[in-house]
Amino acid sequence: MEIIRTEIEDVVIIEPRLFRDGRGYFFESWSERDFNEKVRKVRFVQDNESRSSYGVLRGLHFQKPPYAQSKLVRVLSGAVLDVAVDIRRGSPTFGKHVAVELSGENHRQLFIPRGFAHGFAVLTDDVVFQYKCDSFYAPQSEGALAWDDPDLGIDWRIPAGRVLLSEKDRHHCRLKDAEWLFDYGTDYYADVR
Repeated sequence: MEIIRTEIEDVVIIEPRLFRDGRGYFFESWSERDFNEKVRKVRFVQDNESRSSYGVLRGLHFQKPPYAQSKLVRVLSGAVLDVAVDIRRGSPTFGKHVAVELSGENHRQLFIPRGFAHGFAVLTDDVVFQYKCDSFYAPQSEGALAWDDPDLGIDWRIPAGRVLLSEKDRHHCRLKDAEWLFDYGTDYYADVR
């Protein structure tokens, strides 16, 4: 796998090595050994999958410690714009984001570390989205930011009138009004060693 660094430290794009022949293709979608050597030590404990249609926007979600989550996300079919927002107070990239198109065609994955809010917007008629989490879902620890926070400046590549949100995602606060955030420099991975 090739690791592509982004403008935000620790948020990385993973591009698998594809082997193609007349039968189709093969690639290794996950290798704990390679990931731990090239990205960071992590222990994924839960896999999730969703199916969505054009215009669905899920996010921007995170979980607070002690249930903070890293995610390794990918698309099996269709395409999304996947976004990671740095919500670590004191970080040189606080409030900045990385946006990457993930698709069943490019096979790319995005690693979103603890300390980031995550969301995606569906760009095709239909998408199957899959992700690994390194901490179990804990509803009491949920946090989220408004997808349309003007201070974040995210171009979701979907007209605002076509965005489809859950009722919960319609009512999240802006980053500047968030009551709970992560602190830059804090080791949120002490449990992984």
